[in-house]
Amino acid sequence: MFPDTPNDTAMAADTSGGTADAAAPAPTLAEDAGKATPKIIAISNQKGGVGKTTTAINLATGLAAVGKRVCVIDLDPQGNASTGLGIGKELRVVTSYDVLVGETTPMAAMVSTRIPGLTVIPASVDLSGAEIELVGAEKREYLLREALRDGLPGFDYVLIDCPPGLGLLSLNALVAATAVLVPLQCEFLALEGLSHLIQTLERIRKVLNPSLELLGVVLTMFDRRNILSKSVAADVRAYFGDQVYETVIPRNVRVSEAPSHGLPVLLYDRHCAGARAYINLAREILRREDRGVSARKGHV
Repeated sequence: MFPDTPNDTAMAADTSGGTADAAAPAPTLAEDAGKATPKIIAISNQKGGVGKTTTAINLATGLAAVGKRVCVIDLDPQGNASTGLGIGKELRVVTSYDVLVGETTPMAAMVSTRIPGLTVIPASVDLSGAEIELVGAEKREYLLREALRDGLPGFDYVLIDCPPGLGLLSLNALVAATAVLVPLQCEFLALEGLSHLIQTLERIRKVLNPSLELLGVVLTMFDRRNILSKSVAADVRAYFGDQVYETVIPRNVRVSEAPSHGLPVLLYDRHCAGARAYINLAREILRREDRGVSARKGHV
């Protein structure tokens, strides 16, 4: 059962904002090689500034806090997920770019965080040129999928932080993923971007990745004092029904402050409204996953 707050081991981690030099060692995966492959979730929305990276960082932390083994793949050239998990530029020697172009394995690119059970494959600015560099590559949409095919045994979840837009990097993430989680800012223009993303997901399912599912839509930056926020939330729920998570991520200054300290908000201030919301989101995702597994078993 998901606790009300992340476990004491994770929350006792140093919150001084230093680098990951004192990080817990990366999980040893040799003995777990026979375990099931992880659920790969692309966190995607073609619109920027909707909370993709914040969701990737804090959802990963929440999942790791209850004993799940989680890897975050930072696929955004800005590298904000890496920064938000305390991975300084000096630690980004081998990155997701190297994995994408086949120069290294995912395991070799992993860097430990201060959160037990949570590792990250960091990003570098090299990714910014990947769209052009890989345009002529054979099966360029499948590069990440092939890299991950046997590369992450022993993990429960892999969260891919996608860049804004629907270019080659995001396409690789969606082709590699088993599911996509869509953060949606509670503003009117976000609805238009969501409709375009859903159309793109349908095309990817038909042509490139038939097994891709919509894990759900999570409403972010919700302001309960704002009538527009409530209206957008109501419209999204009316259209997507129970594919929209009950958990809503509020606007919260502590969530915005946390990345500057190299910390997820669950470590920076676990008692704030934003931290509690991400704890609840992780709880809801696990609960829905358990229900889905039970339902599938019932049909066997």
